Amino acid sequence: MLPHEFLPLFPTPTVAGESLEAAQITRDFYREVQYRQEFDRHCQWYYETAERHRQELEKMRGDLNLFGWFLRGRR
Repeated sequence: MLPHEFLPLFPTPTVAGESLEAAQITRDFYREVQYRQEFDRHCQWYYETAERHRQELEKMRGDLNLFGWFLRGRR
């Protein structure tokens, strides 16, 4: 076969096909943006919660250990 005979074998891209491809790329892009924003929000929530727990732990370490007094009486 000659090169010019291959042309009918490959369909020419259509405008509709290109529009659908562009729409899919756009949808994928916005889905990725949304995923990253949700992940950033989750990370921020996690760091804030961890910091609050660290502060509560330090506060608890300064409190009296009443439960320990009960355990000492049992020994």
